[in-house]
Amino acid sequence: DERFALIAEWFDPQAAIVRRYQLLYHTADNTVEMFDLKNRRSFLRRTTVDNLKLADLFIGNTVNVLSRQLTFIDYGDDFTKRRLGQRTERTCALVKPAAFAKAGAILEAAQAAGLSVANLRMGRLDRSEALEFYREHEGKSFLPQLLGSITSGPILAIELMGPDAVQAWRSLIGPTDPARARQEAPTSLRARFGQDATNNAVHGSDSEASAARELGFFFPASGPARVANTSGGGEGCTCGLVKPHAVASGCLGQILSAIAEAGFSINAMAMFRLDKANAEEFLEVYKGVVAEYSSMVAELTSGPCVVLEIGGPGDVYKEFREFCGPADPEIGRHLRPRTLRARFGKDKVQNAVHCTDLPEDTQLEVQYFFEILDK
Repeated sequence: DERFALIAEWFDPQAAIVRRYQLLYHTADNTVEMFDLKNRRSFLRRTTVDNLKLADLFIGNTVNVLSRQLTFIDYGDDFTKRRLGQRTERTCALVKPAAFAKAGAILEAAQAAGLSVANLRMGRLDRSEALEFYREHEGKSFLPQLLGSITSGPILAIELMGPDAVQAWRSLIGPTDPARARQEAPTSLRARFGQDATNNAVHGSDSEASAARELGFFFPASGPARVANTSGGGEGCTCGLVKPHAVASGCLGQILSAIAEAGFSINAMAMFRLDKANAEEFLEVYKGVVAEYSSMVAELTSGPCVVLEIGGPGDVYKEFREFCGPADPEIGRHLRPRTLRARFGKDKVQNAVHCTDLPEDTQLEVQYFFEILDK
């Protein structure tokens, strides 16, 4: 039985203050203890928390413990820092405009290599933002081509985490020039999806210091994101949401690939961590209507979810609902086995994806995430 200690913060909405705790996690039986640091007393006796796993214990992560959204801000002792610090190195990955259509397959490859997605955000860089991001290349002859490429369409910025993440990701993407990559590392991402040395599909930080700077550029520690989301306001689109259990189980890349292969476009995408109030507000239409409402709220607050603005030809609302399939994945596996919920869902609550139920709510749901929560 190993015991890991972390310092966590929780915003108490009733008192409007941030409370700080020491959380102790026991690996043998998946139990948790919590101590109130200010009042120096026990807050939670040792109890089982099924949704909390060892992989969730990293600085900056937000987890749900008995309906409280806790954010880890520091290690609680040297043992925990030694054991978990190495395991949770982070790096910045970019899917470039020319390869954006393959974002799902690229995420699949990252997850298959043992890297987890800690954050992601779809955006579109203007020239000044691109210059700031690539400031280390200022004065170099290839910079104009690089700026033209990175500003030509949407990008997907991803925070990847795992053991030796910087080097692991760089090994996965391969040499800068896809032609060289196809000779030296034919299974690498640049060999598979790159066109030339400029449009080479993906970017990866070259050091821990670069990773910290680049992650700060796309995912600032406080305040709104500097790079605006790409939502068009939801008109003519619908909302899709990859639920926390599907993100945690490594299905995100496969789900995005399936959506693209079905002919839908992704107009905006971002990772969100919902607190209970946000989840209840978003799911309010189901309150008193479906028996699973409380469980649906608990699932949506159990970890990060990924929200999508889905576009496409025809009646996108109707076609995407049909593609998601029946709310009960078991029914879907019998009647419509190729739908998303049939393939990736577990039960009526953990059914992989949410889709808008009422046509008049499509734009409202998109705006709730990309115009309200995102700002």
